[in-house]
Amino acid sequence: MKLISALSLITAASAFTTSPAPRSSLSSLRSTEAAVEEAAAPAYPTINGWTADPSAFCAGLPGNIAPVGNFDPLGLTNDKSVEEIKRFREAEVTHGRVAMMATVGYLVGENFHPLFGGDISGPANTHLAQVEAVAPQFFFGLAIAIGMAETTRALIGWVPPIAAMTENMEKGERGAFGALLRDGYYPGDIGFDPLGLKPTDPAEFKEMQTKELQNGRLAMLAVAGMCVQEQINGQTIVGTIMGN
Repeated sequence: MKLISALSLITAASAFTTSPAPRSSLSSLRSTEAAVEEAAAPAYPTINGWTADPSAFCAGLPGNIAPVGNFDPLGLTNDKSVEEIKRFREAEVTHGRVAMMATVGYLVGENFHPLFGGDISGPANTHLAQVEAVAPQFFFGLAIAIGMAETTRALIGWVPPIAAMTENMEKGERGAFGALLRDGYYPGDIGFDPLGLKPTDPAEFKEMQTKELQNGRLAMLAVAGMCVQEQINGQTIVGTIMGN
């Protein structure tokens, strides 16, 4: 009788236990979850050998070298989307190129100035004011040239403002407003290469891009120093160096 009661209790308890799922069902469930995660993760195109990696420093863009490495003491790139990091790099490359030209302009323009009848002289900080005095129409042509260059860059690399605002809103991007680079656009690569210097090999391109960034960063510091120095003593850069 006791045996029958024990068997009855075991049978009743087993009615409330769940049987383990078959291995095939578990495998199918895991495959489905992996497929959902893969579909949710954005697929980034490979441009000039670079494929955006949201988990990497600066989304995997080149530019960091030893001994500094991943230099971002203020954490400006922390928790930033790939789109925003691309905008940062676009700004950095553009300002670096302008600064490199400005650095050369300071050093050359103060010592060799045949334009405008050779009347432009002294510290480079004063050159634009002198040009305005002798050739005010020059600024109209300069504004047209800058406008054409910036419009071309915008058409090549940037999504139209209305579409950009809509896409940024859908992605939850804040502070970007109508600024959004095209998915297939590499920051700074507007296709201007009259001398054919751009490497076709991804490794060589990465090396050249890093060199350009380093020189651009140095030039930004250098031209800022030149500008401040001339404001302080009113002398040309060479005059300051020579102690004149």
